[in-house]
Amino acid sequence: MLGILTISNSRLFGMKYELLFSCAAALIAASVAFCEIPQADARTAQREERFTPNHTAGTPLLAVVGLAEQRISIYDAKGKILESPVSSGQTGYETPAGIYSIVQKEEEHHSNLYDDASMPFMERITWTGMALHAGVLPGYAASHGCVRLPYEFAESLYDVTSLGLRVIVARQEIAPAEVPQPFMFNGEGFRKNAPKIERSRYSPSASEDVLSQLRMTLAEKSAEAQNDARKVKDLRLAAAKTAAEAASAARSLQAAEGNLAKAEADVKAAEQALEQAAPDKVEPLAEAKAQALSRLNVAQTQVDTAKALAQSKADAAGQAQADVKAADAVLAVALDASEEARLNLAPVSVFVSRKTMRLYVRKANYPAYEAPVIIRDPGKQIGSFVFTALEPGVSGGMRWNVVSLYKDATNIEPFSKEAQGPLRGRYDPAPADVAGADAALSRLTLTQDTIDYISQVVLPGSSLIISDEGPSIETGKDTDFVVFMSGEPQGGIAVRAHHHEMARRDRGWFEGDWWGSSWSQSDQPRSRQRRSNGWGGGGGGWFPF
Repeated sequence: MLGILTISNSRLFGMKYELLFSCAAALIAASVAFCEIPQADARTAQREERFTPNHTAGTPLLAVVGLAEQRISIYDAKGKILESPVSSGQTGYETPAGIYSIVQKEEEHHSNLYDDASMPFMERITWTGMALHAGVLPGYAASHGCVRLPYEFAESLYDVTSLGLRVIVARQEIAPAEVPQPFMFNGEGFRKNAPKIERSRYSPSASEDVLSQLRMTLAEKSAEAQNDARKVKDLRLAAAKTAAEAASAARSLQAAEGNLAKAEADVKAAEQALEQAAPDKVEPLAEAKAQALSRLNVAQTQVDTAKALAQSKADAAGQAQADVKAADAVLAVALDASEEARLNLAPVSVFVSRKTMRLYVRKANYPAYEAPVIIRDPGKQIGSFVFTALEPGVSGGMRWNVVSLYKDATNIEPFSKEAQGPLRGRYDPAPADVAGADAALSRLTLTQDTIDYISQVVLPGSSLIISDEGPSIETGKDTDFVVFMSGEPQGGIAVRAHHHEMARRDRGWFEGDWWGSSWSQSDQPRSRQRRSNGWGGGGGGWFPF
């Protein structure tokens, strides 16, 4: 038997949770799991919807999704600013607990995998198809791995978030706690060679003056690039005009040379006729020859004039092209300087993995640096933590907070589906394991070169991840670090990996392509290659969404 569900699109996209449906009485029992919103959860949603921050909301720096609570909380530098119920992945399609960031935003998106399903205000957190987006919230985990949000909340969140926003998905919601600045950000920064990433000479205190100077530099370099782009445009228009004039002059010269050739032929014919003329015909033929010679002189003068003009126009066109080439070179330098200034304002991400015993650095999604790290007691769990730089502190340095992935970072209870049933009523998030975070930092030993490399300007949004896990294969050319918690259900990502593998085989992709390539390489971002090849990016193509 098939249940019949009718949904009003206008009300679905204009209301938060209301569903208008018509279910035949005989089919209610069959369709209740899909249609009904449990009253307890509906009341909880109403209470959470009324959450009001105790300060004026600033730029979002962190999102935390609690799977047990089915709730998302958004934080700025001063605390929580938004909160909403969610619906995460259902059994078999679980949203994996882990560390993500927003890698793509698309206001109107449709699933490539699930019957062209609408996914409004999509904010992608993995390239293989996990995202935050507007959708139906039945009061429990019901998605295919994404995190569904109420429509109006998704729209509001979409308007204030930026690419790179850190998203933490935890078994249980954890509240950030303020901590001192991690020691590796306290050294003297200096310039290092890294692809497209310029190191700063500023002190790591990251005062507002330094941030203002970086912003001013970006504005100046961007303005210079825009001016140079306008110059190139004007020069290209001038070059097109001079090229057209040169072409016209060349055609005029060609016509003049044709007239000269005809005049020369006329003179030659007149001379031959005069040589063979009878005595009584000499005088009129001599007059004809004189007239032909006169026309020849005029044609020669016209050719000389046309030739000089054509040469002048050709020289002007050549110079115009040279000017365009020179301006293009200046523009390329200006664009590089503007991009460099933009990257100098991009937060840095540092990841320390006990699994690989290495430290990785990314900036603006570019792999920038990698080095070994010494971890005391390497066989002992260190926990998983995300430290986030918030804003310049009153006494120098930055204010930081930390979120642990578990309330007790190194004493993690094994996952239990029964214990993870949806919580009823209002539950405050567990506090972050600050003691565990301090212990994790104390176990790290970094070389001075590594500290020097990391300790550049510390910008709001910069982060430090410490984890027992390694970087996931989802950590790619256009992502920040993606880390999955082992021991947690990963149905959503497993299903997407399977679909990806099937699509890859169907299309004959080779093992060394994007999915199998080394994340730490620093050549052209693979997403640009995907877009140039016409099979990905922009929410379309092969992505199993």
